[in-house]
Amino acid sequence: MKTILFFVLIAVATLLLSHRPKSNPATGMDTAELKSFGKPDEIREFPKGKLELIKISNATIGRATFQPGWKWSESVQPIAKTKSCEAPHFQYHVSGVLMVKMDDGTILECKPGDVSLLPSGHDAWVVGTEPAVVVDFQGMLDYAKKK
Repeated sequence: MKTILFFVLIAVATLLLSHRPKSNPATGMDTAELKSFGKPDEIREFPKGKLELIKISNATIGRATFQPGWKWSESVQPIAKTKSCEAPHFQYHVSGVLMVKMDDGTILECKPGDVSLLPSGHDAWVVGTEPAVVVDFQGMLDYAKKK
């Protein structure tokens, strides 16, 4: 558990350091920004799900909603055209239950309030009758993007 927490803290620190706020050219000071998923910059829809993206400073943050019955290998794989999901994810799980199976066989059950750090190479699916909602701070830039 301590190892996971350590890696989460390293990932958060890296994310914060790599996404510095924009500077105001006139003053040279950092500029505050505020965005809302109520007005996303982009929306991508795919079978049984949707992704809302906001771009803030140099970062792209995604909120994905996966409906009951959603499974990456059925809904997104035909778009991605890869064996498994190659997007790494750093996610906060807002609602619903999402099962993740890594290519090495490791299985994770992600519930509301959990934070997951997923490397490339996995499948995922919704468990139960409630939509799964995640906020992803890393892997949504090209997720479900039609080529």
